This record gives sequence, structure tokens and C-alpha cells, in this order.
Amino acid sequence: MERMGSSEARDGANLGYAWYVVAVLVVAQAFSFLDRMIMGLLVGPIRESFQISDTQYSLLAGLAFSLFYAIMGLPLARVADSKSRRNLIAAGVAVWSAMTALCGLARGFWSLFIARTGVGVGEATLAPGAYSMITDYFPRRILARALSVYMVGVTLGSGLAYMVGGAVVASLENIEQIVLPLLGPMHGWQLTFFIVGLPGIFVSILLMATVREPRRRGVGVDGADSIPLSEVAQYLWQRRSAFGGHIFGISIFVMVVYALNLWGPTYFIRTFGYSPAEAGWVFGIVMIAAGTAGLLLAGTIADAWMQRGTKDAYVRTILLSIICITPCAVTLGFANTEAVGILAMALAVFFSAFQGGIAGGTLQLMTPNRMRGQVIAIYTLVANLIGLGLGPTVVAATTDYVFGYDEAIGQSIALSAAVMCPLGGLLLWRSLPAIRGQLEEQS
Repeated sequence: MERMGSSEARDGANLGYAWYVVAVLVVAQAFSFLDRMIMGLLVGPIRESFQISDTQYSLLAGLAFSLFYAIMGLPLARVADSKSRRNLIAAGVAVWSAMTALCGLARGFWSLFIARTGVGVGEATLAPGAYSMITDYFPRRILARALSVYMVGVTLGSGLAYMVGGAVVASLENIEQIVLPLLGPMHGWQLTFFIVGLPGIFVSILLMATVREPRRRGVGVDGADSIPLSEVAQYLWQRRSAFGGHIFGISIFVMVVYALNLWGPTYFIRTFGYSPAEAGWVFGIVMIAAGTAGLLLAGTIADAWMQRGTKDAYVRTILLSIICITPCAVTLGFANTEAVGILAMALAVFFSAFQGGIAGGTLQLMTPNRMRGQVIAIYTLVANLIGLGLGPTVVAATTDYVFGYDEAIGQSIALSAAVMCPLGGLLLWRSLPAIRGQLEEQS
């Protein structure tokens, strides 16, 4: 009995430290999305400062980040599969924080473009390393909750980005330039990059000082080197029904998620006449409150199903969210009052957040340990190219070429959701038997 009590105490202490690691990673994730999404409400001042077009701005906000984020994901994931994941993440946090601050020193299009690529390279370290570490720290019975808590950083960072961006836009109404010692004349938007970027350096230090690299566990932990990418690709191809259905199903659904995240403030501006600052605060609060609640509830539901023996609990939870989000997003196209619009957006963001932690968690449970980082990197690559690359563009093209007027942004979101949500859900549903088989193979 004494030995059993000692074992339980040790397990409790280990879980306590594991939750501390998650808390640190939440902070890192929050800073990553804060640095990533801050561009969303700085369109006006940056365009005015550099005299650039919407197309050029889209390259700064999207391509400069996402392309290099995707390209660097795979080689950095190989490091995560064989070397210290803690060290990799800490280095990445330092790089993206420094590059975000350097965005504030940009004096033209190309200098800002280069700085944004650096942000993408740094942030490419986080997902493969963090998912793998958390999976090794937690037992399966509470893994979904741990991953969902980790993804709270997304909603916090995105929400803060819109709120900070909104405040900056408001402050710029009466301030053109600020002269600082050593740095010289600077616009308000340039100072914003320093404010959100530099604190991340302390997160990097905190990771190195207090977070320990967990022992790898699960299938395929032997060997010192990561598995070659060709072998990973072969493994996925042989199990394409499970991995392909999951990755592409989620990626199509994520098109709607990214569309909501990018066009949410614009929806309130064009539909209800909000100022950019008002839209930033409203949508920021919605992201933090509704998004966080959705993430945490999804983890709780998935873990409850998992404990009942439902091996594909994570995927079923995502399918539930797809069913629920569709009418909420469609309602955005018909909302005729602010109250209805805010409620529909809050519910849409709430259900869109379900997939945040558990989508990657499913892949972790389906994959041998030393392939996890590379598989997550492949998933991130596809999800970003399809979700981030196409989702917001589909909504924009629908507004421009189907409806033909800016105020139709709500109808565009509604139409896109009505098509993409069922399509992504169908792919996931058809892959359920193969996913269950793959989970049983790795259990």
C-alpha cells in the first residue's frame, strides 16, 4: 500500500510538471499567433507608409510568412523527431521574436518582406516540437485536454493581435510620426512590432531554464536518427485512406476557419459600419472568449469519449463541430442586427476552435514516435496551403465575382461555409474506419 501511494504521488507530481510545460507552451503559442496575426489590422497604416497596393500587402501578410513557414516545416520537423525538441522550440521563439521586432525597422516593402519570412521560419519550429513533447508527457486518457489547452494560445494570440491592432489604428488617427533616440522617426505601426515581438525573447529563456525534454515513448522510439522523409512518405501512402482522409478533410474545413479569422473584423466593418478599432476589439473578445471555450470543451468531450473506448473520439468530436458550425456561419449572411451578427460569429468561432488541438492530436496517436514531427509538418504544410492559402481567397473572390459588392462579405462567408464544411466533413466521415484501424495499430 505504501508503494502504491508513493507511485500515485509520483504520477501526480509528473502530471503537475507536465501541465506546467503546457502552460509555457501556451505562452509560446500565444506569442506566435500574436506576431503572426498582427498584420491583420495594420493594412491601412502600412500601405500608406510604403505606398503599396493591396496585392503587395497580401504578399507581406500571407505569402512571405506562410511560404517559408511551410518550406521550413519539414527539415525542422526532422530535427524534432531526433534531437531536443525543447532546444528547437526555444531557438525558434527567439528567432521569430527578433524578426517580428525587426519588422518595426523596415523602411520599405522588401525589408519588411524579408523580416516576415524570418517570422515564418522561426514559427515553423513550434508545432512539430510542441505536439510531440505533449504527446510524450501525457497519458492518452487526458491527452486531448492537454493539446486543447495548448491550442488556447492560438485564440489568445489572435484575439490580442486584433485588439492591439485596433488600438494602434485608433492611435494613428492623430499621430503621424514619433521620433525615438537611436531609432529616429518611426510610425506607430512600427512600434507595435517592437511591443509584441521583444517580450518573446523572455519566453525563449523561460523554456531553456525550466522545461525538460521528455522521454520519447510509443511505437518506433528506438534509434538515434529521424526516419528519412522518403520512408515517411511511403508509410503515409500505404495508409493513405487514414492519413489522406484526415489531413485533407481537416484542411478543407480549416478553409472556413481561416476565412472567419481573416474576414471577421471586416465583416463587422462592412456589415454594421464599425470602425477598425471597434471591429478589432469586438472580434478580439470573440476570439479569446468563444475560441478558448470551444478548445477546452472539445478536449473534454474527446477525452470523455476516449475513456469510454471510442478510439476515433477526436475525429468524431471534429465532425460534431462541423455539423454545428455550418448553420452558424450561414447565419452571418442573413444577420440584420448587430446582436444576431455577434452571436452568429461567436458561435461560429466557438465551433471552429474544436479542431485546434485534437486534429493534430489524432495524427500524433496514429503515427510512430520518430515520424511524428514530420507528419505534423506535412499536415501543417497542407493545412496552410489549402486552409490559409485558399480559404480567405475563396471568400474574397466570392465577394468580388459572385455578389459584386463589398458589403456582401457575410453572404460570401455563408456560401463558402455551406460548401466547404460538408465537403470536409464527408472526407473525414469516409476515413473513419481506416483511422480506427491505424489507431489500433499504434495503441
